[in-house]
Amino acid sequence: MERSLSWFERRRKTKGLDLAHEQIVKALDTIVLLNKAMKSYSEDNKKEVKQYVGALFKKEEEVDIFRSEAFKELSKGTALVSDYREDLLHLVKRLDTVADNSKDAARCIQMLSEAQMPPEMRKLAVAMTDRLVEAAQELRFSIDAISNDPAKAISGAHRVEGIEHKIDQVYLETKALFVKYGGKINCGALVIFDDMIEFIEQAADLCADTADYIIILSSAE
Repeated sequence: MERSLSWFERRRKTKGLDLAHEQIVKALDTIVLLNKAMKSYSEDNKKEVKQYVGALFKKEEEVDIFRSEAFKELSKGTALVSDYREDLLHLVKRLDTVADNSKDAARCIQMLSEAQMPPEMRKLAVAMTDRLVEAAQELRFSIDAISNDPAKAISGAHRVEGIEHKIDQVYLETKALFVKYGGKINCGALVIFDDMIEFIEQAADLCADTADYIIILSSAE
């Protein structure tokens, strides 16, 4: 009986990791679309901004639906589930919130499409989303490696933390430009731009939080 329960737990954990993998793929799609929208915004290509933001909104809806499915699956078989269940639930929830922040940042890009912002500030915003894509890709590789190569998963998770630190540095560098350009920018546009980079920075923080749970799950192997 104990052996049978152990098999079911491993099976449930594998299913949970598969779901987490699928969700990071979908969440990564929102981040890639955000990055494309940001580059188009930086190049003042309003048509592409609208196209990428629209695609991101649709992708984020898919992430929400998948989140619900993942929660249902991970809630099954309560008697068989060990500590990893809560860690997987936290991981899935954070991936969903990463997509939420991507959507919020995209809304800001949409609102800023008619505003005149300094090229230097736009360039740094692009740099933040470039790094965010790197963080999401590392998360995907790390989740893939949890079961078959825990050491690789942990190493990748630590790289996510390093990328998040770089995003923080660019974020602070961008905020410093508010003093330089504040008197030349529409106040409303500046507030929206501030919200936009805040959402990106929060998404990066959530990626780092997700990496922490990857380390926990990998260490439990």
